[in-house]
Amino acid sequence: MAAIRAHFRYISKNGRLDVEDDRGVVERGKDAVKEIERQWQFGGAYIGEEGHRREAFNVMLSMPRGTDPLIVQKAAREFAKTEFADHRYVMVLHDHQANPHVHLSVKAASKRGERLNPRKADLHRWRETFAARLREWGIDAEATRQTSRGEYRNRDELWQIRAREDGRLRKERPQKTIGEPRGLRRQEALEAWKQIFVALAHSKSQEDQALAKRIADFVNMPVITRKTAGQERAPVPLERGREPMRERLSAARDLTRKGPEIER
Repeated sequence: MAAIRAHFRYISKNGRLDVEDDRGVVERGKDAVKEIERQWQFGGAYIGEEGHRREAFNVMLSMPRGTDPLIVQKAAREFAKTEFADHRYVMVLHDHQANPHVHLSVKAASKRGERLNPRKADLHRWRETFAARLREWGIDAEATRQTSRGEYRNRDELWQIRAREDGRLRKERPQKTIGEPRGLRRQEALEAWKQIFVALAHSKSQEDQALAKRIADFVNMPVITRKTAGQERAPVPLERGREPMRERLSAARDLTRKGPEIER
């Protein structure tokens, strides 16, 4: 419970930000946060000060800079009602940083005693649900994986964000992910996107060519050269438009243990 208590105080900025619970009640202040901690510890399944199983999970729902924070909050609220209807949870909007995001903490034990145990398929469904809620509010969001987008960036984990804010981060995480299995998956996805891109770029249809440019933007694809009869032709021009908004959902993190969050 000690880790959950510390997390509540972090996401609420020690009571300075509004905290909304699964009933829709919005509260602010140190006393309100302490009352939420008490309810989580003694209401329903008891949570001890120390334990060896997951008692709570943290989900961070984030969108790129420029997205309306209130829409992110509304989509997060609807997402939580859909995915965690039988669980206690609290959510806090952070709109003071570059990317507007919502911290959503979910109690592992449901009101009926069932325990949350998210797998990869659940995490992807969560992405899809959040993206769908965003689209209903007019935000262009797609629940695509990094591999499908051809991305090579590491996402900062929650403990790194905290440490950086406090000036305690001693070593920055590499911006690019490494490892042969991941590299192979990305290469396969990028090759598939390249084939689609080249086919569309060679089309005489302006709509196809425009779609090729959108694909290049979507997967952050470098300029691709076209080859015919073994000879390389001029690079296909790519006009970099506005990067499409896409949701990013951090994986569930064990709040009862020390260490970084799990990312997919």
